[in-house]
Amino acid sequence: MCGIVGLFVGCSTHSHCPKKLILDSAAPASEEAEAGTPVVPAPDNSGYNSPFRSWDTRASVRSTERRTLREGDAARPYFSPELVPLARHKYIQDLRPDLYDEVLIQHLYRYLDFTMKLEHLVVNRTALGIAQATVGVAVPEDMRFDAYKVYCDEAYHALFSMDLLRQVRQRTGIEPRLPELPYFLRRLQELQEEAGAENRHLMELVFVIVSETLISGSLMELPQDGDVVPAVREVLRDHALDEGRHHTYFAIFLKYLWGQLGPSERRTAALMVPRLIHTFLRPDTDAMRAELEGYGFAREAARQVVAEVLPETLIRESARSSATQTIRLFSFLGALDLPEVAAEFQDQGLT
Repeated sequence: MCGIVGLFVGCSTHSHCPKKLILDSAAPASEEAEAGTPVVPAPDNSGYNSPFRSWDTRASVRSTERRTLREGDAARPYFSPELVPLARHKYIQDLRPDLYDEVLIQHLYRYLDFTMKLEHLVVNRTALGIAQATVGVAVPEDMRFDAYKVYCDEAYHALFSMDLLRQVRQRTGIEPRLPELPYFLRRLQELQEEAGAENRHLMELVFVIVSETLISGSLMELPQDGDVVPAVREVLRDHALDEGRHHTYFAIFLKYLWGQLGPSERRTAALMVPRLIHTFLRPDTDAMRAELEGYGFAREAARQVVAEVLPETLIRESARSSATQTIRLFSFLGALDLPEVAAEFQDQGLT
């Protein structure tokens, strides 16, 4: 079994799997290569200013201890209530205290599961591809080397997220109510199917750039909440510090990618961005409704609560705010200069 893109046969990403491409590179030259297919030479290192110069001493995987729950944590919330949409609804606030606490814990579980699957199943596939020069984008050697650091960081984020989830489950006795796949992964797969085989790989590259350059409210705000369980705050702070370096790295990677795309490919990539922003940022309302039904809410009541705490206007406003830096990066490269691209951003409520 693959071990990189999933534990199943018939992988839908087989055509651009880094493991496959690495193995293919060791095979005899293809007919296309023999015919003289042009290869973009890797840029030298002079134009690359690495954001990982202090990685050996500052990366969480290098410098932090394991974050563990402590005695007395039972009296603290496991997530900031103001950052949990369901916790703002009167029906939820009127639940008995143990169920209200579970709402906060289930939100933490969803966040940790989201992180594990994003880092392990999506971002690290691209990081490995950059490191092994299999993504079709020529970058400086130092940037390829830094991709290994990204890979280590993201693997550690998945590890400490699972570690914290297991600790909370053991301490509280509350089992996670999680979908098999979070919304972002289901939606990304749908969009890749719509894009077709010829654009599937490009869409994943753009999605990783989007996901790594967006600013997460939870990552920024929760670590400042002194009421929350310390281990949770520490895990999110560790994650946020690493992601600051990743933001810079993928902003640089976007410039290399953009410079190597033709006009038609740039148009295609730019049109992907608004939907990919929403794919990453849109709350998993299906999982939230299922959670409420698990507490005994009728299906219609669960639907109503979720709709009231997450109206479409609020979802779009939050996405526009979180995506400001990402939109600026694409705008700086001229991606929004095409009228149809600008219209797509506007239609999606992002400008």
